[in-house]
Parts: sequence; structure tokens; C-alpha cells
Amino acid sequence: MKKLRVAVVGLGVGTSHLEAYARIPELFEVAAICDLDAAKVAAATVRFGVARHTSRLADLLADDELDVIDLCTPPNSHRALIEQSLAAGLHVICEKPLVGSLAEFDAVERAEEAASGMLFPVFQYRFGNGLQKLKFLQARGFATKALVTTIETHWRRDEDYYAVAWRGKWATEKGGCCLTHASHAHDILSYVNGPVKRVYARLATRVNDIEVEDCAAIAAELEDGSAATLSVTLGAAEESSRLCFVFADMTVSSASPNPYRPGLEPWHFKGRTPKIDAAIRRALEEYAPSLESFEGQFARIHASITAGAAKPVTLADARASLELITAIYHSADTGLPVTLPIARDNPAYDNWTPSRGGFPKAVDHV
Repeated sequence: MKKLRVAVVGLGVGTSHLEAYARIPELFEVAAICDLDAAKVAAATVRFGVARHTSRLADLLADDELDVIDLCTPPNSHRALIEQSLAAGLHVICEKPLVGSLAEFDAVERAEEAASGMLFPVFQYRFGNGLQKLKFLQARGFATKALVTTIETHWRRDEDYYAVAWRGKWATEKGGCCLTHASHAHDILSYVNGPVKRVYARLATRVNDIEVEDCAAIAAELEDGSAATLSVTLGAAEESSRLCFVFADMTVSSASPNPYRPGLEPWHFKGRTPKIDAAIRRALEEYAPSLESFEGQFARIHASITAGAAKPVTLADARASLELITAIYHSADTGLPVTLPIARDNPAYDNWTPSRGGFPKAVDHV
């Protein structure tokens, strides 16, 4: 089995990526790390035993022995770094948000089409065995008719979090709780139930004195006719992530105690009748657990690069996520429901930043 040589760029969430690579050393070798912060580089060098480090992406792009660039930098840098890395002939793994607009997405998609390497968006929440059990059941004919779905992302971010200069600003973070914190959970909505058709959103900044939103209430209609509600806040006293899918034949809900890994077990599966319930239990006896979270996605990426397996998360998946966030921001900005897909002549296609520069503010620090 070929071991891929990867360089991790950005040592914020990149540290979690390094932890994942360390758990699958038979698949990846971390050949280098890159960050502008010398203290972060020094700490990561010691912790993960990576000898090579740099503060310049150009140093990595000139390395003929690298296979993959893993981008974990602030959102406003993603497009340029993706395009540079693909042009250098490397495969690219990139954290969310992949880019900062639908126009930028279309640009990097064209860049991948012209390159020898592949671009892999990161949506690690998909690869938890609780959520994968639901996908397993769907593949076997259960949970085919969705009725309603609720997704809650209730986290806490205080002033110290926003002391990092690029956070909380439209120009650099590109969005708030809907983009940076809840996009993984919201991705699960389409992953399970298919495309979103219409969105109505209300956003506000009520927790911190920042430009971007930190509270949201969103109603969505899906193409299959089902309805969903999405609730987000960064002011929760106790952090939690909860997903509940109500289908005609069963109800499924997450119960992971880890708010940052809601796809992990336990998940609860309840059939509408005793007969369905028994059939669900029998089917789940055949489920084989697999690697989860970042290492689960990275292992699947390894298979895509080395064995031609399908991408674990496609660019179409990433576009759906960006289209949903575009619709959320445009709806909250205009006060109107937004129908997807977002056309190129829609003003939000090039820039989803609200026309008034933000959403209603009522910050009252405790």
C-alpha cells in the first residue's frame, strides 16, 4: 500500500488533522508543516515529530516528493492556495468553507478540471458510525420518505475566541455561526435527505460584538417535499449538537455527547411499528464499523488517490453546502425566502456578505 506524503498548512484546526494522520500512519506520512506562527510550528514539531517546517507555501509547492497539500488556513486564503497547489500538480485537501462564494467555487472547480491532482473538501462529520448506520439503513430500503428534520448547533464562543484577528469579520472569516460552526451539521441534512429547494432565514448578532452572525433560525424546504428547521447559537451555556430525522417508517436521532462529533454513536433508531423496529435491529446487526471523523475521511481520500475509489466528499457536495449558506445569507439580508439553485445573476452569487454589512445586533455580555 502506497503511503502518501502530506504537508499540513495552518496549525489551528490543522492540529486536529495532524492528530488524525498520526492515527493512520500506514496511509499518510506528514512530511512538513507550515504556519506563520513560529510558536505553533515549534509546538507541532515536537508533538508530532515533523522535522521539516516552513512559513511559505512556495517551499512546499517546489517539493517533488509531496503528494498532498492539506489546507487549514483562514477562509479568505483558500481560493488562491487551492489554485496554486493544484497548478503545482498536487492533490489538495481543504477545510471548510472551501471558498468564499459560489463564483469562487466555480473558479476552483475549473482549476481542478485542468489539473492532474484532485480537490477534496473536508466534511468529517459524515464519517461517524452513528450517521453511517442511517446511511446503511437507507441503502437497504429504510428511511426513504422524509417528513421533518431538526438540526441544532448550540455552541459557545466568547471574546477570547474572537481575539484571533481574522475571526468575526466578513472579509476574512467570510461568515459567522452558519458558515464556520454549523456548516458541517447542515451538510448532513442534504447528505441524508437530498437537495434543499427553498430557505427562509433569520440571523442576528446577539452574543459577541462581532461583524458576523452568531444566532440563527432557519426553515428549509427540500426537493423531496420534506421540511427542516436549523437552529444555531454561539451563546449556549452547555454545548450540544442534535440531529433528528423523522421518516415515514422510522425516527432517527443523534445522541453523541461530543458537540463536535455528532455523527459518532450512539444514535437512536426507532421503527414506527414493532415489525419495522425488529427489521431495523436485524439490519443493523450486519453493519460493520469503519474509521470515523477526520481519519475516516482521510482514509477514504487515500483510497481515492491510490486506488481510484470514489471521492468521499465530492465538489458537488461542497457546492451544495455553499449554495445553502448563500441562500441563508441572502434570505436574511432581503427578508424573503430564497429558492435554490442560486443563479449567476443573483447578487449573492459573487458575494454573500449582507448589503447592510451585518445582521441585527443586540449584544449583552453576561
